[in-house]
Amino acid sequence: MDLTVLRWFPQIPLSILYRSAILLGGSRTMTIPAPAATAVEAPVVKPPETVGRSPGQLMWLRFRRDRTGVVSAIVVIFFFLVALLAPVISWAYGKDPYVLYGQDIPGLLNDYGYPVGANGGISSEFWFGIEPSLGRDVFTQLVYGIRTSLLIAVVATVFTTMIGIVMGIAAGYSGGKTDYLIGRLIDTMLSFPSVLFIIAFMPVVENLFVKSNEETPIWLRAVTLVIVLTLFGWAGLARLLRGQVLSLREREFVEAARVTGASPARIVFKELLPNLWTPILIQATLLLPALVTSEAALSFLGVGMPEAIPDWGRMFLRGTEVYRDDITYLIFPGAALLIFVIAFNLLGDSVRDAFDPKLKR
Repeated sequence: MDLTVLRWFPQIPLSILYRSAILLGGSRTMTIPAPAATAVEAPVVKPPETVGRSPGQLMWLRFRRDRTGVVSAIVVIFFFLVALLAPVISWAYGKDPYVLYGQDIPGLLNDYGYPVGANGGISSEFWFGIEPSLGRDVFTQLVYGIRTSLLIAVVATVFTTMIGIVMGIAAGYSGGKTDYLIGRLIDTMLSFPSVLFIIAFMPVVENLFVKSNEETPIWLRAVTLVIVLTLFGWAGLARLLRGQVLSLREREFVEAARVTGASPARIVFKELLPNLWTPILIQATLLLPALVTSEAALSFLGVGMPEAIPDWGRMFLRGTEVYRDDITYLIFPGAALLIFVIAFNLLGDSVRDAFDPKLKR
């Protein structure tokens, strides 16, 4: 059989022609190639990582990809752990923040009240040195100062956020006279000189609740700081939420809930509030470091926590008095406050980007 048969029947598959040639007694040496396998396996396409995930899972996925946010979160968690474990750290370190080691141990301070050792008295026994004049351990002062500042700032942040949510939603959803009155109150609080008011207000509170020959209780000073920080901190969040609610209350899902007879409380808690958690969480993460610095500033000005309580602001005040002869004492609280504020602000930016990927830092 000649291979020219391929030209006669081009439409016949090669496998059929090969078998026909053998049956017809064709030459066994005839080589007609068998058909090659043409089936190609389709590549396995993995679905995108974001398919089938909830909004919360997508936010967490975007946050994990942000290295700056992850590092900032680790730093913030470290500060909170130090604040929570301050008594344990002090016990393991073997020093107490209230003990005047410079007076109990001779040779630590010179005749002028400054540490004898180099760099503020830093040694294997006193890791960050000792405080001039009084001789308290700087490391335990710093650890307990973190505890004091964070405790006041966290409590004030919680109350500030709650008041801001209530006032902002009430103004935006109610409208009319309620919106007008709350709006004017917000404008007044934002324009009020808060620092001057706090400086003038703290002595008044002490005179009302404390006799002239008695010291101010620590709990009274802490409660007063929380009240004044909350009083002047809620207006910014309330204004932001008011604008958000004014936009949301005209949306279709709110109108549908209103048409079906839903009560105002149900509309607020089921329709509006779930759409406001993003700005609330972002503002809370940015508000906490601001309150930490505010508490430190008030202590620096002399209206914060009393002298006996370790506090970053008191350490700054003491550092400004001795920085010419002992600059080391001012470095440690300054570096700690700087790292904490930068880390928390970067964390707030990362949370904002994770919630809303359209925003670019």
